[in-house]
Amino acid sequence: MKTEEISRRSFLKRALALSAASAIPSFWIPAHARPAGAPRVSANDKVRVAFIGIGQRGGEIAKELYKTGLCDVVALCDVDMGAPHTQEVMNMFPKAPRFQDFRVMFDRMAEKIDAVTVGVPDHSHFPITIEAMAHGKHVYVEKPMARTFEEVELMTRAAEKYGVVTQMGNQGHSEANYFQFKAWKEAGIIKDVTAITAHMNNVRRWHGWNPRIKHMPMGEPVPETMDWDTWIGVARYHDYNHDYHLGQWRCWYDFGMGVLGDWGAHILDTAHEFLDLGLPAEVNPLYLKDHNPFFFPMSSTILFKFPARGDMPPVDITWYDGLDNIPAVPEGYGVSEIDPNIPTVAGGKLQPAKLNPGKEIYTKTLTFKGGSHGSTLSIIPDEKAREMASRLPEVPQSPSNHYANFLLACMGREQTRSPFSVAGPLSQVFCLGVLSQRLNRKLVFDRDTKEITNDPEANRMLRVPPREGWEQYYAI
Repeated sequence: MKTEEISRRSFLKRALALSAASAIPSFWIPAHARPAGAPRVSANDKVRVAFIGIGQRGGEIAKELYKTGLCDVVALCDVDMGAPHTQEVMNMFPKAPRFQDFRVMFDRMAEKIDAVTVGVPDHSHFPITIEAMAHGKHVYVEKPMARTFEEVELMTRAAEKYGVVTQMGNQGHSEANYFQFKAWKEAGIIKDVTAITAHMNNVRRWHGWNPRIKHMPMGEPVPETMDWDTWIGVARYHDYNHDYHLGQWRCWYDFGMGVLGDWGAHILDTAHEFLDLGLPAEVNPLYLKDHNPFFFPMSSTILFKFPARGDMPPVDITWYDGLDNIPAVPEGYGVSEIDPNIPTVAGGKLQPAKLNPGKEIYTKTLTFKGGSHGSTLSIIPDEKAREMASRLPEVPQSPSNHYANFLLACMGREQTRSPFSVAGPLSQVFCLGVLSQRLNRKLVFDRDTKEITNDPEANRMLRVPPREGWEQYYAI
């Protein structure tokens, strides 16, 4: 372990010991980070961005942000810097300083950074984002915001405290579906929603695994290019295994969020925001095929019950995943199509399934079907759609894609469409869903106190203790 890393960790431990229970110690907060709001970049300047996580999805984010022409790349950070999957972005920006530990990067060059991207495994979103915001840096973080309910809560609170620009990477929030749903809701086309069926029935990484395993995978030699301790971060320690790395982390409860965390934000984001759903009152795992305590089920059906909100009725959302767990569709559904604009999945295009990723929305008078990401809704059956055509409002075009929207917000020229204030409750819905999957138990949730009232063990698991040496990030 590097001497500078030991020194920093010792410093942060001292900071934690001296801090009040409810506040980050003032001498850890950089002098330029102020609750009144982090400075915006001049509209005439480019945003100085550091990419944290530059392989696979993180690399795709880096390339998309750079493509906007609105940013300069000032640093690259990845725990596996120099490995084949990080080499492409390294070659794109050969002069950018390189780091394996995000903490060292901020120690050395925080003053040269305006914003960061966080394109790393789910379990590492939280500490990196908190560190960045405490330095007054704007943050673009992939979905879901974090792995645990408490982490999302703290990230949302910190964004408000430090006044930084935030954006969660559910790209559909800057595409056609977002503006259509908003316009149709405001025009009264979408109203009195009572039920939503959401589904993602494509093959997942763990579908060939043995669900009768008795322990996590055995340790293997750590690749020479990798900083494994930083990769583990706040999570419970496990020795390196290749089935945790290169996207395999998504399979394990200790590191990822399964199908629900991966695709839920792309399928349910607009319904959640514009129907003001907030947090559920009940989460019930109706069906979990090959449930085990280590990795996600082969198939899941999860029922989320949301109470009435103002003059809007209660809503039941039923989530389906798994190859053999295809929900029924309403009469007149028509063809299940894949939107060609859906981004690549694990390096390749999404393959057609019996029912492609999407949702059906049921109201008291109309039924809608929709896909994922920016895919728009349609009224079904076709006869009803033709009858409604003249009453549909004009839908505005998006002024910017999701990446440009973030950078323009850093300049003060736009507001982000998926800030933590919006993305936080959505991510917490998925945290509760994953917890019900893990325990295979119904959860009754108090939306006011944010506590699980029927299951003390589950309630404790809303707040997972961090690994020793990482506690300071939770003292917000």
